[in-house]
Amino acid sequence: MTTVWAHRGASMHFPENTLPAFQNAIDLDSDGIELDVQLTSDGHVVVCHDETVDRTTDGHGPIVSMTLEQVRSLNAAAHTDHPRAQIPLLDEVLDLLAPSTVGLNIELKNSVERYPGLVDAVARVIDAHHMADRIVISSFNHRCMAEVAERTHNGVERAILYADDIADPWDYARHLDVQAVHPGAHLLVGRDDVAKFHDAGLRVRTWTLDSPDHLRAAQALGVDAVITNDPATARQVLA
Repeated sequence: MTTVWAHRGASMHFPENTLPAFQNAIDLDSDGIELDVQLTSDGHVVVCHDETVDRTTDGHGPIVSMTLEQVRSLNAAAHTDHPRAQIPLLDEVLDLLAPSTVGLNIELKNSVERYPGLVDAVARVIDAHHMADRIVISSFNHRCMAEVAERTHNGVERAILYADDIADPWDYARHLDVQAVHPGAHLLVGRDDVAKFHDAGLRVRTWTLDSPDHLRAAQALGVDAVITNDPATARQVLA
């Protein structure tokens, strides 16, 4: 069965990567939520897709140079019609998810800004909530997967994100000792890669699919999950 994971929460209708977007994804019975994490200058794990706050808030500048207090003073719904919302802490998202059965994909945004200490900080938050069995950690920075495995004692699922072709990606993923792959949907079209991933014991979650035709095509390929901005439509289509 193809499951539905909400990309930055229900981000088509709510400010992305905010608690309202995550709450709506929970209310829609999403199977999982995908979000992105950055590290503040004083070592706090915050949820934001971009390395800077310019696009999604009323502020300016890179998160790596901002304290938590500075980040929290910004309005993450500034460019929408929604009420004011803060950039959440990862800790707050886990508090929100705890009473549910919804899974969580934490994407480490450590490809552009390396964020020394990010993996350890994320692992500490996960440890504090005892939710490792519901969490996937992914990144475009494949080098960090070994650090994730070491720091989490293999307690969380690990996945590589990629948007460009990789030769024999099932072999590459197994070499990295991950349990899942998160390819861009365009990389799966017209190929039998999903079956090869499954033969290698790997789960396949593909991104970012919103149109009914694209959702049905991914389901027909046999992917384990679609990552979508519109979990309500995805639920309806895949049913």
